[in-house]
Amino acid sequence: MSEAINELLKNSAPNLKNRDDLEAVKRRICKKYGLLAISNADILKEYRILLSAGKIPPLTAFLGILRKRSVRTLSGIAPVAVLTKSYPCPGQCAYCPHEKDVPTSYLSNEPAVMRAIRCGYDPYSQVVTRLRALENNGHEPTKIEIIVIGGTWSYLPVKYKYWYILNCFKAANDYEKIKKSLTERTKKTKQTLSLAILRRELKKEQVKNETARYKIIGLTLETRPDYINEEELREMRELGCTRVEIGVQAIDDKILKLNKRGHGVAAIAVATAALKKYGFKVTYHLMPALPGATPAKDLAMFKKLFVDERFQPDQIKFYPTVVTKGSLLYRWYRQGKYKPYSDKVLRELIVKCKTAVPRYVRIIRLIRDIPGESIVAGNKITNLRQMMKDQGVKCACIRCREVKDGKIGAAEINVVKYPASAGTEYFISVDSRDGKTLYGFCRLRIDSSSPIAPAIIRELHVYGELASVGEETIVGADKKTQHSGWGRKLLNEAEKIAGQELICPDKNRSKIKKRTNGRSGFKIAVISGVGVRGYYKKFGYRRRGDYMVKIIGKHFDKPPSLN
Repeated sequence: MSEAINELLKNSAPNLKNRDDLEAVKRRICKKYGLLAISNADILKEYRILLSAGKIPPLTAFLGILRKRSVRTLSGIAPVAVLTKSYPCPGQCAYCPHEKDVPTSYLSNEPAVMRAIRCGYDPYSQVVTRLRALENNGHEPTKIEIIVIGGTWSYLPVKYKYWYILNCFKAANDYEKIKKSLTERTKKTKQTLSLAILRRELKKEQVKNETARYKIIGLTLETRPDYINEEELREMRELGCTRVEIGVQAIDDKILKLNKRGHGVAAIAVATAALKKYGFKVTYHLMPALPGATPAKDLAMFKKLFVDERFQPDQIKFYPTVVTKGSLLYRWYRQGKYKPYSDKVLRELIVKCKTAVPRYVRIIRLIRDIPGESIVAGNKITNLRQMMKDQGVKCACIRCREVKDGKIGAAEINVVKYPASAGTEYFISVDSRDGKTLYGFCRLRIDSSSPIAPAIIRELHVYGELASVGEETIVGADKKTQHSGWGRKLLNEAEKIAGQELICPDKNRSKIKKRTNGRSGFKIAVISGVGVRGYYKKFGYRRRGDYMVKIIGKHFDKPPSLN
């Protein structure tokens, strides 16, 4: 096998133009050496060995061909979506389909759902399966973001939640040993254990994951705004959650009521504030074209998100309303009570939204991955983002500016300051000099009412092609943004700004006393993913509860508790 791959890399790889060329060469070499197949993962592994030994030059173009759907790891992480099994939903939303043995709002022919069904909704198997798939397509998913989907997380039984996340961590920890085996049945933790044991086992797996090769550096959970409370947020942190997606849909009470959402705009504002005070990154799900909405209303609501400090989401998913069987909306459509936007109207609306998005927001999705055959009416365009790009639509959102696989040029640090949920947010970014390319950023929140710390780093992210935690860029390869020192510089800038905010001039001594208990230092916390705790330890941060904390300044005899 090694000899065959060596021949491919040295003789053929520099001249390949596309994946078809690669597959043709693989077939020829397999026939020559009597091999059944050569996986892209094996090629990538051998490439790294030869490159490190100086036996071949960097093959940047070839790596792009080797990695199927390379965009999945160009943001610096490998997203792994897993689905919970079907449980009753607390909502009765008009637009949600209901299908037997499938979580409410999901369909059995959606790609993520099909994968989950094949795995029996088992979290361990889902994680292992996705990691295998990523490696087989040439990726190296050593920095993982687990994204748990499947309805309202907060409504699930507590034992099930701890068992589910425990097995996600266990799968990541076990994967290096089992990735070449055909089964992992004996590795799973049973759901029948007591809650106390599940919590204890979860802590053990989290500690293991800090030094594991396949690290979970982020955990995302989905829930409803009206299920966010302090107890829920503390539980989410114990599980390792760093980002929460909430179904906002619209910020109009009449539209929410008409669609039987079960809560109003006030619940959205309260949930957003609570999430940010605990340091979570906040993603809003938005649904343009709901019953009761118009394109003008949808655009006005979108713009309001960024001028009304009660909202200010960090990320957005657009889920344009579609009609599917099994929903109340389907009956309304058949009765002539609902008419979706045309493709043209929807495109024009999203273009206007994209051009209005601030530089500190990331638009994750423009459509939901619902197969066209399941859509009775509404948007069926699957490549909406690419169509807009081809039409020259300009967008300043994070995703449109992130460096992806580009090289680092001249860069500078910029800071955007804005009010949000009774606190002050700082978006500290490393950009190209012309501002068109984003290399990395940090979200710092200053909030004296936070139960965690008056200064909290909610996100630190350096973009570019995924590189393993703790590893330097491969010798001889083009300079990448990850592990180029920008993370340290962004962290330093955040600490500097926090100091300027919290250690005030003498004339503001009352402010000092309020925020730092009369002392001349301050506490800064990071809502760190489990797999990157070690990174923050290098810069003086220590684990306190479920956060990484650093005391900057004098006169702190011991670190304050996190309550």
